[in-house]
Amino acid sequence: MVLFKTETTPLTNVTTLFLRLALAAVMFPHGAQKLLGWFGGHGFEGAMLQFTQGLHIPAILAFLAIIAEFFGALGVLTGLLTRVAAFGIGSVMTTAMVLIHLKHGFFMNWSGQATGEGVEYFLLAIAISLSLVVLGGGGWSLDQLFFGRLAKTVRVPEGATSA
Repeated sequence: MVLFKTETTPLTNVTTLFLRLALAAVMFPHGAQKLLGWFGGHGFEGAMLQFTQGLHIPAILAFLAIIAEFFGALGVLTGLLTRVAAFGIGSVMTTAMVLIHLKHGFFMNWSGQATGEGVEYFLLAIAISLSLVVLGGGGWSLDQLFFGRLAKTVRVPEGATSA
């Protein structure tokens, strides 16, 4: 198996679809809160203020995080540029986990005396993101529709070397 080659076996197609749907279902509402103010969010301006003033994150990184959550979720959902979208989401989740949530431990701490949200949710999102970076969108994705067809039509003769 070549790393980053999209496998299109029936099992891989189902697996990547489930991974894509799960990650998109979790990330899209968060991205929409930050970008559009949907689902009780404060919208783009509110999210930028929270990131830059509340969390002291540079504006460019805050902007990229919002874009990665929203458009990354759409990319993962449709399977368009899946690896890029999943990498963006994984990067945001890794940064949030390390800089903000690691100090709160493992558990989400919704009850009990511990405060803050731990890293368990972030580990799942990162694991799914990494899986999609490696596997790609699978056979039931726009990646396969657009780029799979291209790969089938562009052939290098056997024994030829690419320049």
